[in-house]
Amino acid sequence: MAKFCDDMWQRTAELMKAVHDHPFNVALGDGTLDPDRFAFYIVQDGRYLEAFSKALATASVRATDPGEAAFWAQSAHTALAAERLLHAGYVADLGADTAGVATSPTCLAYASFLQATALTAPYPVIAAAVLPCFWIYQDVGMALLGRAGDLDGHPYGKWIATYSDPGFAASVEQAKAIADRLAAAAEPDTRAAMERAYCRAAAYEWMFWDSAWRRETWPTAGWLAP
Repeated sequence: MAKFCDDMWQRTAELMKAVHDHPFNVALGDGTLDPDRFAFYIVQDGRYLEAFSKALATASVRATDPGEAAFWAQSAHTALAAERLLHAGYVADLGADTAGVATSPTCLAYASFLQATALTAPYPVIAAAVLPCFWIYQDVGMALLGRAGDLDGHPYGKWIATYSDPGFAASVEQAKAIADRLAAAAEPDTRAAMERAYCRAAAYEWMFWDSAWRRETWPTAGWLAP
């Protein structure tokens, strides 16, 4: 049987092409992305990171290997601290209205999926569910760096540099190694659940960028009192 990560990357190849070809990421890479769209994305991503960090913290608690527990705990801290510093800087630079923007349907759905998985699923399934946020962002970051080249003066250079950083790549490799180890030892039902969780989270990654491109709103908002 193929390694879990190799299998998942092959299975989601068409989805990954759609991620790279999405107009949000194309414009992000060449620096032409509308600042209002990026501001919407940054606000939503900051809220998503709160849920993501909680899922990572739960993975740390559920892990049976001390090294894996330490990795997830450190990753939870990074999601709340280092990456949110990046977001806070962009929010300030763009003058984004964090209070006036509702959490988007896609952001809420992805966050809820991760938190529900973290609280109810076996540990291997949690590891699979959080992996796309590591791996896909690193893959996109490296692709954008390759297209952008010199990031000096690039309006989104800090974002690209964060996700193309060698230190982040090392954390991705560790997350992948954990998922591969857990899948190799898993019963067939558990491996199948890992595959479903990975593919669902990967789909949410595309949906998240797409929702930012559309500046997604709640279709029922007009029917609700403020």
